Amino acid sequence: MKTFETIITVTEDDLDQLNHVNNVRYVQWVQDVAAQHWDAGATQEIKDQYFWVLIKHTIEYKLPAFLGESIRLKTYIAKSEGVISTRIVEIYNHTTSKLLVTSEANWCLISKSTNRPCRITAEIENLFT
Repeated sequence: MKTFETIITVTEDDLDQLNHVNNVRYVQWVQDVAAQHWDAGATQEIKDQYFWVLIKHTIEYKLPAFLGESIRLKTYIAKSEGVISTRIVEIYNHTTSKLLVTSEANWCLISKSTNRPCRITAEIENLFT
């Protein structure tokens, strides 16, 4: 599995009324790291032909994160079948390596020319798995 990782720092804008990272922010980070992984791996030609839409998403919150903490987002594709790719995202406290959040999401590959689902090509699958 080819993984992608990035590190971010929790800012005040990430916090909720309890002064820990808002659940909605975790969802945003899951979407952001998926897009970053796609952008880092796919060629411009591929990006000009295809895009992804989210069709199912589950997230499990394990531990909170707080202002100033360094957070590591790790993502990889667990499987691809037909038009669907299953992406895993794990979010860790970068300093302690404690797992904060896990996410599993199903994404559907869409052809830009038809705006319809299309089979994941071998070229795309090989980029990410």
